[in-house]
Amino acid sequence: MKEQELIIILDFYGQYNQLIARRVRECNVFCEILPFNTPIEKIKEKNPKGIIFTGGPASVYLEDSPKCDEEIFNLGIPVLGICYGMQLMTYMLGGKVKRAFKREFGEIDVQINNKSLLFEGLDDINKCLMSHQDYVENVPEGFEVIGSTDNCKIASMENKEKLFYGIQFHPEVNHTKNGTKIIRNFLYNICKCKGTWKMNSFVEEKVKELKEKIGDKKAVCALSGGVDSSVAAALINKAIGSNLTCIFVDHGLLRKNEAKEVEEIFTKQFDVNFVKVDAKDRFLGKLKGVSDPEQKRKIIGEEFIRVFEEEGKKLGKVDYLIQGTIYPDVIESGVGVGAKIKSHHNVGGLPDYVDFKEIIEPLRDLFKDEVRKVGLELGLPEYLVYRQPFPGPGLAIRVIGDITEDKLDILREADYIFRDAIIKNGLDKDINQYFAVLTNIRSVGVMGDERTYDYTIALRAVTTSDFMTATWSKVPYEILEKVSTKIVNEVKHVNRVVYDITSKPPATIEWE
Repeated sequence: MKEQELIIILDFYGQYNQLIARRVRECNVFCEILPFNTPIEKIKEKNPKGIIFTGGPASVYLEDSPKCDEEIFNLGIPVLGICYGMQLMTYMLGGKVKRAFKREFGEIDVQINNKSLLFEGLDDINKCLMSHQDYVENVPEGFEVIGSTDNCKIASMENKEKLFYGIQFHPEVNHTKNGTKIIRNFLYNICKCKGTWKMNSFVEEKVKELKEKIGDKKAVCALSGGVDSSVAAALINKAIGSNLTCIFVDHGLLRKNEAKEVEEIFTKQFDVNFVKVDAKDRFLGKLKGVSDPEQKRKIIGEEFIRVFEEEGKKLGKVDYLIQGTIYPDVIESGVGVGAKIKSHHNVGGLPDYVDFKEIIEPLRDLFKDEVRKVGLELGLPEYLVYRQPFPGPGLAIRVIGDITEDKLDILREADYIFRDAIIKNGLDKDINQYFAVLTNIRSVGVMGDERTYDYTIALRAVTTSDFMTATWSKVPYEILEKVSTKIVNEVKHVNRVVYDITSKPPATIEWE
């Protein structure tokens, strides 16, 4: 692809890092999250238009706190420090950071100087999310204060000559009024970005790149029937046509009726080479007795690869494996950025050796909502593009603990009842992901005047745009009541249903 204008986001372990990236992308500017200790030479090679320091939980004056290379400040590139990032900038450039007498958490009124390029077009007072226990006592030489609160006299600062800016609050969260406008001002007013990151140009350039890369060679696509793999398949199909074969593996961990639905969609509605592989016994055999979620993901990741290798050999010489990996998979797997949250089966779960010339991940740089835009740009039907995500490891990570056929059957039925109720009540347009989890908890109940000792089903429904953060969905009580009653009455070995009201963060969307 032609070189995009780029913003680098240096990750200092802040909880909102992915949100910063999302806000930058929403402004039509490409960005990449890198670890705080990325070598300065690598940063120079990438030739960014600007750099953003994220927040983080540490105190900059402690010896072991994360710090970047001080040469960043000599590159002549604009820098925006957010929360910890502002304190780090202050500390490294000779200012003073101290522990606050009174911490600030929550929505606070910030008085700002809207003559600053960073705050152009904003009101004099803006409600912003504060989350800090340290504060800047003295700004570095060459800086001016451009924002304050009652308890934080230096809530924002700027060095107009060097284009360094710091804000103590979090512009990336919805709680901050005009937060996206602040980020946009940094990108356009200060970094002089033009906003060239758009999905129509992405499709055009990516198809051209894939044609040049793959040529007349053969490729197989790991197709799950979900949004990411379907969009990846459509993109590759546009590039190489009949040289692509989509392989759908039924690993025995799919939802009720899922295998049949996927096969019907891709054999009747798309002009692609489609192969279905029944590998239920193979996968469940490998997973027998395994309860650790990381181990489950790694076993499933390796077994998928082995099936694709075997099927590829049946097709003759196949050089490339296509995967629908997206940016959140990479971030959460801890590949090159931050801490590992969980190994996605298609990233951290891959085996050391893969018998393909190369694994191609055409969507690796995209967030989920960007993937959907690509799908629409490629002409995929809306019902497929906006289908709720289903994880590659399937029900293996929704059955807590070891996996058996009986547990899978219980979960399939409970999950179907919940999903069916969400759809029939018209809630599927507003809720982005909804499913059931078979917990490893058994509890006492009473049914028909008899004691029971059976499983607890947890229901999960979230609203999100990028799947990096999510808010639990307020499903009406009467719907939850009907779902609970139906599950307990109709699904054997379930005597209790609970609803998960935890957002992301601190939880992840999936339980494992």
